[in-house]
Amino acid sequence: MGEFDSKIVVVTGGSRGIGRAIAAAFAREGAQTVLAASSAQNLATATKFITDSGGPDVLEPMTVSADLRELAGCEAVATAVRERYQHCDILVNNAGATRAGNFLDLPDGAWIDGYALKLFGCVRMTRLLWPMLKEAQGHVVNIVGVAARTPGSDILITGSVNAAMANFSKGLAQLGKDDRVNVNVIHPGTTDTERTYNVLAQRAAASGRPIEDLRREMLARDGLQRLGHPDDIAALALFLCMQRARHIQGAAITVDGGATPGFY
Repeated sequence: MGEFDSKIVVVTGGSRGIGRAIAAAFAREGAQTVLAASSAQNLATATKFITDSGGPDVLEPMTVSADLRELAGCEAVATAVRERYQHCDILVNNAGATRAGNFLDLPDGAWIDGYALKLFGCVRMTRLLWPMLKEAQGHVVNIVGVAARTPGSDILITGSVNAAMANFSKGLAQLGKDDRVNVNVIHPGTTDTERTYNVLAQRAAASGRPIEDLRREMLARDGLQRLGHPDDIAALALFLCMQRARHIQGAAITVDGGATPGFY
């Protein structure tokens, strides 16, 4: 038996991009994954991707279509996990989409939506599943982002939400020490996902410049040969939930190819 056989792993925002890659990585290691996202169609596509790419022994993911911006949506996910498995070993909070653009063009709704999904979705899912995570002496991995450390004038929602989520995670890790739940953060850099393309499109619209110019400029500025891949993030998420990583608690680890200029 592998280390993740029979483990119940909940991944929010698990239907696309980084979340899907993380869920697939755990599924290939024998875990029973639970994917939570708003789109039933995207969840069906992710289920096929995971089962097709994982081999004959991979367990088909359980999916829950829910709006994680709302408390009721988070409760629906937690209830489904509790009723079907009565157990949860790992929670990966990955859901979150924030709008980029010029500050004066960003309405209240964009700010409220960004915080509702990424920060409050994370807070609520963690609170709802914490009793089972405590019982399992499990793990929470929060997928945040480098904007928590390196703000930008055209990503003010992203940066502020990420900073709040990172601060929440660090504080939660203190409770995790008492309850034997590991809590850690991964800060992905720019990663080759649909979400990144959408952000580039928003920046292009705000600046009046072509998307490909912005993409090339971003790689050149950061000295990168390529964008990150979702599997880069998934590999670290998998490691952080292994027994050998148990002494890593309250850490925030950047996966950005060295793009972040700061030292922390």
